[in-house]
Amino acid sequence: MFERRNIQRTYLKISREVKDFLLSDKSREFFIFLFFFFVAGGFWLLQTLNNDYEADFSIPVRLKGVPNNVVITSEPASELRIKVKDKGTVLLNYMLGKSFYPVILDYADYKGVDNQVRIYPSQFEKKVLNQLNASTRLLSMKPDTLEYIYSTGASKLVPVKLRGTLSAGREYYLSDTIFSPDSVLVYAPQGVLDTIAVAYTQPVKLEDISDTLRQQVPLRIQKGVKFVPSSIEMMLPVDIYTEKTVEVPLRGVNFPADKVLRAFPSKVQVTFQVGLSHFRQINADDFHIYVSYEELLRLGSDKYTVKIKNLPKGVSQVRFNPAQVDFLIEQVSLDYGD
Repeated sequence: MFERRNIQRTYLKISREVKDFLLSDKSREFFIFLFFFFVAGGFWLLQTLNNDYEADFSIPVRLKGVPNNVVITSEPASELRIKVKDKGTVLLNYMLGKSFYPVILDYADYKGVDNQVRIYPSQFEKKVLNQLNASTRLLSMKPDTLEYIYSTGASKLVPVKLRGTLSAGREYYLSDTIFSPDSVLVYAPQGVLDTIAVAYTQPVKLEDISDTLRQQVPLRIQKGVKFVPSSIEMMLPVDIYTEKTVEVPLRGVNFPADKVLRAFPSKVQVTFQVGLSHFRQINADDFHIYVSYEELLRLGSDKYTVKIKNLPKGVSQVRFNPAQVDFLIEQVSLDYGD
């Protein structure tokens, strides 16, 4: 009850103060000033809008009537940027009231050369001028030429390839680069289509990757070429490095029938880095140390430096213990039967 009385008292007090202010001499002077201020502002605005100004506007561009057997591989510009000059009142009408209709290009109206169509200002400028007031001057249009390239159904499937650089964080590595889809359909005029073997991605630069990454990557835009789809999903599986050691025997190759390789030791320890997910899959049978007879003859010493030509996939940072082995080429007798 007490709170309600306080609220009523406060309301009545504020109402009286507002009423007294509105009926006071100061209030009348304030409203007279405000009235003349708005009148002066209105005159100033009308005077300002009566001057000539330049302004930029955009008009949409649409291509219609494309036959079913035609693929537009490079679209025309989606809009025309026009610069016009007129009185401020007219430009204000363009900004606030008038909306521009699209410039319609009918496919059947234009003939191309080598699957390329160029439409010059003289062929579409009238469609712009028809939407402007008679007093409006068209100063410029950009682009000043509309063009598009088409293919009459010629296409082929090409693989996707990465363009860019990828690097994993410390102690991690990228076990693969997977694209989905890994191939895309490419449409282009026949002469251009014959030169396309792969679809490259837009340049990609990713560093210090420490977790499996999925990313949508657009394909590189080429004039007169359309890829379907125009972007692909790239997955970068990331694995952590671990170290493993296996024992691998040295095997002689291309030795004459009466000679054999004797190596000391006959096996070496191969230590390497491999992703944790492949640790159990990689074993000694995946490594082959072949020593050719011809190579040993060229050495001129009895020490052979161990090396492997082909490493299993996912293996890196390989080292041998020992790095060199002693060897001799032993003559063996051939036992021929009767």
